[in-house]
Amino acid sequence: MRKLNSIVIAGASLAGLRAFQALRREGFDGTITLVGAEKHLPYNRPPLSKSMLRGDDEVTLPGAEELGDRWLKGRHAVRLDTSARRLILDDGSEIPYDGLVIATGASPRRLPDAPEGVYTLRTIEDSLALRAELAAGPSDVVVIGGGFIGGEVASTARALGLGVTLVDASPYPMHNVLGTETARWLAGHHRDNGVELVSETRVTGFEGNGRVTGVRLSDGRTLPADLVIAGIGVVPNTDWLDGSGLTMNDGVVCDERLFASGAQDVVAAGDVARWPHSLYGGTLVRVEHWSNANDQGAAAALNLLAGPENAKPFADLPAFATHMHGARVQIAGLPHLADESRVVTGDPAEGRFAVAFAKDGTLVGAVAVNAPKDLIRIKRAIAAGDHLDALA
Repeated sequence: MRKLNSIVIAGASLAGLRAFQALRREGFDGTITLVGAEKHLPYNRPPLSKSMLRGDDEVTLPGAEELGDRWLKGRHAVRLDTSARRLILDDGSEIPYDGLVIATGASPRRLPDAPEGVYTLRTIEDSLALRAELAAGPSDVVVIGGGFIGGEVASTARALGLGVTLVDASPYPMHNVLGTETARWLAGHHRDNGVELVSETRVTGFEGNGRVTGVRLSDGRTLPADLVIAGIGVVPNTDWLDGSGLTMNDGVVCDERLFASGAQDVVAAGDVARWPHSLYGGTLVRVEHWSNANDQGAAAALNLLAGPENAKPFADLPAFATHMHGARVQIAGLPHLADESRVVTGDPAEGRFAVAFAKDGTLVGAVAVNAPKDLIRIKRAIAAGDHLDALA
């Protein structure tokens, strides 16, 4: 362990909290300052589109109470001076550091000129506001984007008895993430649970004077809407790093040990980090899911303590999951890299199956629907670098 006296963690969500905890577990007895833009204790984001919309407010992450008085709530970084090793905050104050963990996450993409009644979902405040809207019983709920957030909100709204239309630019929801077989199944699953799907169509604007009354589509139609939720992806929070000398390219570009490119005293973790993954030939990846932030926050902090010479590459297999209309959908690896896929167990028609994905014959990813044991088996094969045919 190299000698560091003060470490600053920029970002107080899951990755930032895990970094803090890892430093203390490792015995670091110097100063740790955690800077967080929100005023809440660090909390879980996945429930915001599911249980919190149904009234469950318990989202605080275990261990958040450990932060103590070195947690700067309601403050966010606006600039980084890497030469002077100082973090500049929105109130003009400066925090010196020997080591820095960047864990500032991502923000939702927003549609331009959106009137009242059009929501994105990323924070507790967003979820509470949307919950109040759903409780009022809107007659026409339109969800834009069929990804994780959009699909989960559509599922929750249907469980509340509301009519939902899901608009997605792809042939099937989550097509690029799940592959054709599973995305086709998911489309049918949405329809079977009362969601109206509008596929291969984009939103071009809104109707309404002050409050949304309709959503204009690229095919010329206008959908009636008194509540709209836009789940069209996120962008990493890196604007504050302009001029820092760090490399930005869809996130903070890091080496395989999570050190920011060209820096030996700065690491990054979570939604904001982009690093070369050794399982995929050094392909640069950025993973926006809970398990990655959970594991990577700790790994980045420990590597910062160890120093570049003793740090370990971060090569955890990406894994994430969701529930939609009662079905459990799990993804492992990076299916979007594949040039071949195969249903290796079960049957989509029966709602329980697993699909393996391969590139040049070698496994790169897996998707399972209501088949957790099968996913575990395929994950092991991916990590071992097995061939697709080995699963037969």
